[in-house]
Amino acid sequence: MPKIQLDEETIERLDSLRVEDESYDEIVAELINIYEAEERTLFHGGDYSGD
Repeated sequence: MPKIQLDEETIERLDSLRVEDESYDEIVAELINIYEAEERTLFHGGDYSGD
């Protein structure tokens, strides 16, 4: 897994999202999953034909 450096503000924002002893890896994976799900929803949202 690539290593990244985060600024203090980003770390504080991640800390505010943490549940119990959740790791940063788990938080980031969850955020990516949410982003991808929203992207799929937006992409497929235009497919509605109204029939």
